[in-house]
Amino acid sequence: MFIDTHTHLFSDSFDLDRREVVQRAIDAGIQKMLLPNIDVSSIEKLYDLHTAFPLNCLPMMGLHPGSVDENWKDTLEKIRVALFEHPLSSKCIAVGEIGMDLYWDRMFREEQKEVFRTQIKWAKELKLPIVIHSRDAFDEIFEILDEVNDSSLTGVFHCFTGNLEQANHILNYTGFMLGIGGVVTYKKSELPEVLQHIDLKHIILETDSPYLPPTPFRGKRNESAYLLHIAEKLVEIYALSRKEIAHITTQNAQQLFHI
Repeated sequence: MFIDTHTHLFSDSFDLDRREVVQRAIDAGIQKMLLPNIDVSSIEKLYDLHTAFPLNCLPMMGLHPGSVDENWKDTLEKIRVALFEHPLSSKCIAVGEIGMDLYWDRMFREEQKEVFRTQIKWAKELKLPIVIHSRDAFDEIFEILDEVNDSSLTGVFHCFTGNLEQANHILNYTGFMLGIGGVVTYKKSELPEVLQHIDLKHIILETDSPYLPPTPFRGKRNESAYLLHIAEKLVEIYALSRKEIAHITTQNAQQLFHI
């Protein structure tokens, strides 16, 4: 059994065949698909998917840093309501995805920091792990985590593509894991070399579908069933069987998300 720890199956990209996509994943052995929220518009779509597949599609709730703009205070309040007061909020297994993204625009850099800090507080209050999005923002995120990290804070750096120094910084927090997705299969990726120095006990698998499809599906829509191609790359990197990769990464995800 595998767990896709990060997939946006509620995305419009799946409107025409969502049920078929979920069933393909289940048939491929991906029994759990964890759903990170993006913004206000995705809240009900995410919860609806959980309602349709309550045992397989598990919700998270958070505000993606790319959705932080001049209306961030109002938006964050709506996310708070969705996390604390929604009829299905008790089903949330994490606060995510949250973090910082300075790749496209640095205009709301300070606002992103404030939103990130606030959602970390929520996670601690609810005793939930956090799912961190970090793009061109490792230094800023480390600055915040170095300040607020304690034994109650756990989580994952989703879609990790950093270097070994950054990986070790993350693992020094002790409660965090690295989310590995399709990038590890790319020909020019340096991630396989980094992972040779990282124990598999720190790794969970993800697709981030519909984005970042693994080889050989680059240029196409990603989906949870493609997690097997990521697992096969880890078979190569760690010189373990697919059964061993499945067992260890699934156990890691179960422990982190309490599922």
